[in-house]
Amino acid sequence: MRIVVLAGGLSTEREVSISSGTLVAEALRSKGHEVVLLDVFMGYEENICDIDALFKQNYSFTDGNSIGDDVENTITNIKEAKENRLDKTSRYIGRNVIEICAEADITFLALHGGEGENGQLQATLDLFGIKYTGSGYLGSALAMNKGLTKSVFMQKNINTPSGELYKNEKDALAWNMFPCIVKPCSGGSSVGVSKVENADQYKKAVKEALKYEDEIVVEQFVTGREFSVGLIGGRALPPIEIAPKSGMYDYAAKYQAGATVETCPADIDEETDKKLRDAATEAYEALHLESYARIDFLLDKGGFTYCLEANTLPGMTPTSLLPQEAAVEGISYPDLCEMIIEISLAKYPEEKSDF
Repeated sequence: MRIVVLAGGLSTEREVSISSGTLVAEALRSKGHEVVLLDVFMGYEENICDIDALFKQNYSFTDGNSIGDDVENTITNIKEAKENRLDKTSRYIGRNVIEICAEADITFLALHGGEGENGQLQATLDLFGIKYTGSGYLGSALAMNKGLTKSVFMQKNINTPSGELYKNEKDALAWNMFPCIVKPCSGGSSVGVSKVENADQYKKAVKEALKYEDEIVVEQFVTGREFSVGLIGGRALPPIEIAPKSGMYDYAAKYQAGATVETCPADIDEETDKKLRDAATEAYEALHLESYARIDFLLDKGGFTYCLEANTLPGMTPTSLLPQEAAVEGISYPDLCEMIIEISLAKYPEEKSDF
């Protein structure tokens, strides 16, 4: 098949996306596919004389960036990307991206956060008739906005920590229950997320979260074990337990090798395993997700599950959770990438998979 892998973008997860995209492109090439790896923001600046040639040469915009343990590195890289773009515009989709994607059999979205995961890009690709992996624009939008996610969970009786959505610092001061969690409404990779114990810490955390977005979510802190459950085609994979050595599953804990102990299959009994998988499936369906996703949970001492959020484009980096869960079922990384494509093509009933 001819496949475009889209990575990069302008979210605080830019580096993570580039790492995911580079690995996905390599895996699909190892399976014999012709793959073009593009940065959705930087695009392909040269005049296109022969798009077929780009696929045949397996063109890549980059060899990939290493992921640092400091989000400030990513912010610096976003500024550099904006400065290095030849046309100096701020348009999210770079030059020739749509034209190249239109010539592919499918576009693999290796984007994380921002416009690449919140439904805007998905809606754009729909309008151009371009097939892509993952959920459609509706599910992407619902899952990306943590305030909307929480509302849907409450409507569907899916247990989730109580919380509030705030659009400014003044309104956020109404919250008075501690400890609590403060996070940007639509962020990812735990960027801007803080656990706070008192009012003074809370004020600082609100300011920090508002540096990244205009809306924040504040929710009760739940003491418990942290789990994640991946789904492929709506089928739940074995739960994975996440135990960060630093105490909080922040940006560094997620992407710095050895910073977190991840156990899959998780050391839980059959009843808890089923409870997590069933809750993940309910969340997946409630948010209108498609193809694949990952749902995050907390499990308290009483065995009660709290659904935290959904990830519609889970990370595909060396430390990412979904590939680890798939591996437990004997699914290799290249096979997982192909499986995501095959299941995503099923969204388009007129298409028949070549696998």
